[in-house]
Amino acid sequence: TFGPTFRAEASHTSRHLAEFWMVEPEMAFADLTDDMDCAEAMLKHVLSDLIETLPADLAFLDSACIKGLAGFSKGPLLQRLQDIAASNFTRVSYTEAVEALQEAGARGALEEVPKWGDDLSTVQERFLCDQVYKGPVMVHDYPKDIKAFYMRQNDDGKTVAAMDVLFPNCGEMVGGSQREERLEVLEARMAAMGLDRATLAWYTDLRRFGGVPTAGFGLGFDRLVLFATGLENIRDVSAYPCY
Repeated sequence: TFGPTFRAEASHTSRHLAEFWMVEPEMAFADLTDDMDCAEAMLKHVLSDLIETLPADLAFLDSACIKGLAGFSKGPLLQRLQDIAASNFTRVSYTEAVEALQEAGARGALEEVPKWGDDLSTVQERFLCDQVYKGPVMVHDYPKDIKAFYMRQNDDGKTVAAMDVLFPNCGEMVGGSQREERLEVLEARMAAMGLDRATLAWYTDLRRFGGVPTAGFGLGFDRLVLFATGLENIRDVSAYPCY
């Protein structure tokens, strides 16, 4: 699907809108690896197509970034897009990502250091891309306590099959997961989180009466446009920004 999405939390940053547009693929017979493969392929295809079909527009935006004009990110935009389109996204577990950030903190390279179980901040996400892995990163298998009830629980009992795609100079670009298809596990998770089963009966019935493994993700369209144009504030890529 592709349609408007509304943000519940108050995120007043240059990367967030209260109302934005989301591309949301949902795939049957798919697991977390398929989900990551699809997200990576889609992002690389979109950027490659932009480079091929809109060279004049990108040359203009690239020049603005190189000149350091107000409102634009610094550095060559076109090279950044070409590098991502041609790269293989690094894939690391959440645990590996936290360990890398803790090591950076121990040597004084990072002030804001997470502990296992924390959600990663934008500063930490950018650090992973810009300083640790030098490119786009896919972080997977997050702690279940910071993710939604419908994400498939892993065998370790602590993490879920979730993933985020992180871009240099940006942070999170895509968030997704494999969905929990086991009814008893899903209901137990809902009970542990205090969710009303009656309200979500329509959702559990999708599992109760048969189904297949599914996975999906959400790509913030406005944020991708922000990244591809080299602008710094997401309000500048929305015709009528709500924030």
